[in-house]
Amino acid sequence: MNSRQAVLGRIRAALADVPAGELPSDVPVPRTYRRSHTEPGEDTVALFAARVADYRATVTRTDESGLPAAVAAALTARGARNLALPDGFPAELLPSGDWQWHPEPLDIPALNALDGAVTLAAAGIAVTGTVVLDAGPGQGRRALTLVPDFHLCIVRGEQIVADVPDALARLDPRNPLTFISGPSATSDIELDRVEGVHGPRTLHVVILDRTPPEQP
Repeated sequence: MNSRQAVLGRIRAALADVPAGELPSDVPVPRTYRRSHTEPGEDTVALFAARVADYRATVTRTDESGLPAAVAAALTARGARNLALPDGFPAELLPSGDWQWHPEPLDIPALNALDGAVTLAAAGIAVTGTVVLDAGPGQGRRALTLVPDFHLCIVRGEQIVADVPDALARLDPRNPLTFISGPSATSDIELDRVEGVHGPRTLHVVILDRTPPEQP
């Protein structure tokens, strides 16, 4: 018996008394752990912005009317002109100007040659400062945001939840979920921080908020 057969055998033995028609949702599972590490009434949008910035990402808060200008300012500051644009991204959110938007399909060499990618998000997690993508409209496949060196991600205020359990309750586990906490970074080799190894070196998160605070 090899390792694979041994593992599958143990799984079958553990499930031997489970009725054939039973679903996981049929059996209640107690959730007695603490679901959130935020305080009651805490401003989750402000906490999300602060935690994202802690990860060395750039954060901008704006409202609907100011969004195209905020995106334009971020792209101008980066010097990004040629950008990947996922299917389903709302055209009204794009700034006017001489930016070149490159829709899918794009192969890896084409993505690598671009200045960055602009996407929406599926959720934001305040406590961890995490952006979640699920390949939905305006988000694109994983390669679209992992290959270019710059990622500008727009997160709506109502998409930001307090903690991880709240985000998981909103997400479909059948979708390819990508959790992004700041720019790509690793300290695996001699504890030296290296950015841009597993994804974009630069992350700019634009929070679309109904009542954004004034930018410093």
